[in-house]
Amino acid sequence: MNEQSVIRVLIADDHPVVREGLAAMINRRPDMQVVAEVENGRFAITAYQQHRPDIALIDLRMPELGGVDAINAIRADFPEARIIILTTYDGDEDIYRGLQAGAKAYLLKDAPRAELLEAIRAVHAGQRRIPPDIAAKLADRMAAPQLTPRELDVLRLIVAGHSNREIGLTLTISEGTVKAHVNNLLGKLGVTDRTQAVTEALRRGLVHLDEQL
Repeated sequence: MNEQSVIRVLIADDHPVVREGLAAMINRRPDMQVVAEVENGRFAITAYQQHRPDIALIDLRMPELGGVDAINAIRADFPEARIIILTTYDGDEDIYRGLQAGAKAYLLKDAPRAELLEAIRAVHAGQRRIPPDIAAKLADRMAAPQLTPRELDVLRLIVAGHSNREIGLTLTISEGTVKAHVNNLLGKLGVTDRTQAVTEALRRGLVHLDEQL
């Protein structure tokens, strides 16, 4: 097989075991080669600029810079970049943000090996790969009312366990304004109290426990 027919792959994931496992699996294929392995989004941008891979496998949640921001930065300089999100996160908001950033495929890390390899080849050929369950969650996200940036700020602080008063002090708004935002986001999330709001926000990927405002 000549060098030009080999699919050159960049792997960006903050877990060394995951990177090494993916690299070993990919490098065993005669039509694929891993050209770089990095542990965060900033290094992913630099590695993409340096190696110009055919495919980039990028995790969503990484230190320094997350996957969505890395994808946005890469595609700002390389609009033709073919990127596959490979992550453990399957919330509908995660899916929406990743695909909106320009990823061509969205796979979970527990996907069968054959499915990942097929996705790499398909995306390299200019196709998209969105599994049916991921597509269904994306459809749910598209149909759901969208939270405003301020409502998301309030939601993150609710998830962090702050009271309305504390939220008001943090965001420099009145407690009455906080209550109005809370009522609005409860309605949009289709829940009746703060506890349900936290559960729904985490399920959908609107907020993650390791996020900070």
